[in-house]
Amino acid sequence: MPITPETRDRLTASVAQLVRTGRHLSARAATQLYGELPSFGWAVLVPLARHGDQRCSALAAQVGVDVSVASRQLAVLERLGYVERRPDPEDGRASLLRLTDAGSAALAAARALRADWSLTALSGWDEADARLLSDLLERLVTDLETAGTSQPPAVRSAVPLLADLP
Repeated sequence: MPITPETRDRLTASVAQLVRTGRHLSARAATQLYGELPSFGWAVLVPLARHGDQRCSALAAQVGVDVSVASRQLAVLERLGYVERRPDPEDGRASLLRLTDAGSAALAAARALRADWSLTALSGWDEADARLLSDLLERLVTDLETAGTSQPPAVRSAVPLLADLP
């Protein structure tokens, strides 16, 4: 049975609220742990921790921002000692960014704070519900990524096109 428009709209609104709440918590964690650095700055630390040394352009692509935005954030992280640059051995004109020990510690502290908040938020849940939600969210992420790469359906504007005018 297909999903009704009402269920689709409720799910879409809930996912949007979840994303907004996640952003709010990220900003709160960054403020609580690191002061004035925008929370986005910490988002670029995650790919460095997962995948090692990278160029700024690769980090920007993974985080989904323009290279200039990533570059500004990385410059702040570098000044704070969380990231360091080194020459790219394959292209001396470029540099690779590396997570420092201080950056790893900062990322671990942010993760610990978020884990504490999550444990508090989920304290009334049982294991089965938490696993079910995890499974469904993983499925949703996969399906959204797939849908995001397919050709979007044609959407007609509410404004008539010139061809539609008498």
